[in-house]
Amino acid sequence: MLTRDSYLLAGGIPLARPDHAVAVADVAIEMSDALTRLNREHGTALKMRVGISTGPIVAGVIGKRKFTYALWGDPVNLASRMESSDLPRMIHLSENTYQVLKADCVLVERGITNCKGIGDVPTCFLKERRAKV
Repeated sequence: MLTRDSYLLAGGIPLARPDHAVAVADVAIEMSDALTRLNREHGTALKMRVGISTGPIVAGVIGKRKFTYALWGDPVNLASRMESSDLPRMIHLSENTYQVLKADCVLVERGITNCKGIGDVPTCFLKERRAKV
């Protein structure tokens, strides 16, 4: 049986922070490492895919009876499309996020990825944080 669930995380909301992309990358790396440990300890083969994009978004509460905090914008849509077109156990980054993280992280070019409803976009994979010197 195949089941799928998703989790949306946004950095720099509601309070802006200059390291929002690095903070989101750290969460993605920690989640991936935790899943690897869980699989090793329990003999499971759970997988996850992560898509990260950077840019301006709009956030707010919607609803009249059941309130929901929602996020809108091109970076949200692109991150979602990259996650759904991603390879298991990979952290997939948009070009905008690549530009922000390239000094702090080890990144591997993936090339052009076709993202549904968006088109062809250059992307890469996040491998790890660079050691602080």
